[in-house]
Amino acid sequence: MTASCTQGADHPPLLTQTIGECLDATISRWPNRDALVSRHQKLRYTWKTFGEQVDRYARAFMALGLKKGDRVGMWGPNSAEWCITQFATAKAGIVMLNINPAYRSHELEYALKQSGCAWVVCAESFKTSNYPEILIELVPELRTSAPGEIHNERLPEFRGAIALAETAPAAGFLTWPALGTRAAETPPAAFTQRQGTLESNDPINIQYTSGTTGLPKGATLSHRNLVNNGYMVANSMGFTEADRLVIPVPLYHCFGMVMGNLGCVTHGAAMIYPAAGFEPEATLLAAAEEKATAIYGVPTMFIAELEILKHAPVDLSSVRTGIMAGSICPIEVMRQVIDKMNMKGVQIAYGQTETSPVTTQTSPDDDMEHRTTTVGVTQPHLESKLIDGNGNTVPRGTVGEYCTRGYAVMLGYWNDPETTAKTIDKDGWLHSGDLGVMGDDGAIRIVGRSKDMIIRGGENIYPIEIENFLYTHPAIADAQVFGIPSDKYGEEVAVWVKLRPGQSLDTDGLRRFCQQHIAHFKVPSHVKFVDEFPTTVTGKVQKFRMREAAAQELGLINKGHGADLRHA
Repeated sequence: MTASCTQGADHPPLLTQTIGECLDATISRWPNRDALVSRHQKLRYTWKTFGEQVDRYARAFMALGLKKGDRVGMWGPNSAEWCITQFATAKAGIVMLNINPAYRSHELEYALKQSGCAWVVCAESFKTSNYPEILIELVPELRTSAPGEIHNERLPEFRGAIALAETAPAAGFLTWPALGTRAAETPPAAFTQRQGTLESNDPINIQYTSGTTGLPKGATLSHRNLVNNGYMVANSMGFTEADRLVIPVPLYHCFGMVMGNLGCVTHGAAMIYPAAGFEPEATLLAAAEEKATAIYGVPTMFIAELEILKHAPVDLSSVRTGIMAGSICPIEVMRQVIDKMNMKGVQIAYGQTETSPVTTQTSPDDDMEHRTTTVGVTQPHLESKLIDGNGNTVPRGTVGEYCTRGYAVMLGYWNDPETTAKTIDKDGWLHSGDLGVMGDDGAIRIVGRSKDMIIRGGENIYPIEIENFLYTHPAIADAQVFGIPSDKYGEEVAVWVKLRPGQSLDTDGLRRFCQQHIAHFKVPSHVKFVDEFPTTVTGKVQKFRMREAAAQELGLINKGHGADLRHA
């Protein structure tokens, strides 16, 4: 039988540029085309004016005494300043630390300390977070010490903060405008000399992965990782300088800063930010009014946009493509996005932060079956394989853990060689923890996380299979299936269901629907109807939190199942 392993195409060739070199090449080719439109800030930049801002702030960061390889954190929602910081730090050889906008003081302290972060650029506020207040709580010296002269025992490498504000919130903060004036302190020759020391394999970005157990891990990515992944993803969609991409996904995640920002930069396409955070109506208006050609999003975002379109249609005639990624994409949602959002060329992309992020992608030429049931084939210059528990490659058509190798694999976890060695084996294969099945044509179908698979009385159950079935019910807008402990079966199937507005369905009705169409052992034993699911800031559903909540409600933790849930 054919083994579940494939190798991507060897074209187009990989780019050898650093992020800064890539940006400069785009500026020289299309100086007067739109580069960045931040609609909620009413800011617009051409490639020429965007490049001027990037160089200004790169020199300003150098004026703070930041050397090649030093770390600067970016903490806040989507903004023009976020994007400028991304490229300015890259041009100065400074490693940018992406800080989750939802972090509070405990999580922030861990990320700053573990990475050895020297400075943090922070927004004023977002949702319930006042970022300067959280920083001051963590580093009280910010109240009285001058910027750059902070000395804190818990964060020995931390030196100061930059507020995206006109007025400094405390003595230890520079404002964004004040930082910009520091550019004059770095001579042009020094800036040029710094850029000459940069190489494509240098680390330039740290992103902390949000796990369900243990401490976050800082995936460390290079210029080569990021430039090429953005380039290959956009190339698959046929991007040119005429494209205009709506980016409602968070920039702190690879989806926004790599597939979004760098995908645009490598092709000269325009980056469009509809709002600071995801707002479905703002996303649709941005697509219509900016004559966008592509929209990005996770399934929950597209579900929200489709609901708005039912009552408030907008002109999406300019849109031709986009990407749905970040979590398993429901078949019915994909069909509606194609039909109702004019995204005929929409693709599925799959990967993880540790792979920069995309390793497989569907094609705009794929038929509906491939675009709605698989995550496509292996990207150029990468390899994929599926293995069993003993590390052996499984035959095609058989479930195995997805592994990948090639340029996209991270350099490692920051200052954590032990965990790196557990994730990337001695032959360079990164083990994802995801379960998939490879077809005869090399297309891969993801069936869930290895830890999400439900084993009920010896039967292996993949939640995505039940979720895709439930989406066919006219009353169901979204469904999330997970396992809960059972004394009788080991595990049983549970589901949280979100109904469409104006629709009704009860537990008995849902179970009858399931009993008529799927095997009895897949029928949920526990059903809960909810208005929202617990999610990360990127929109990824957190099933471990659902498992914990279900355990509390059903009294399973008191029966000794708490450990099972914490480590599920």
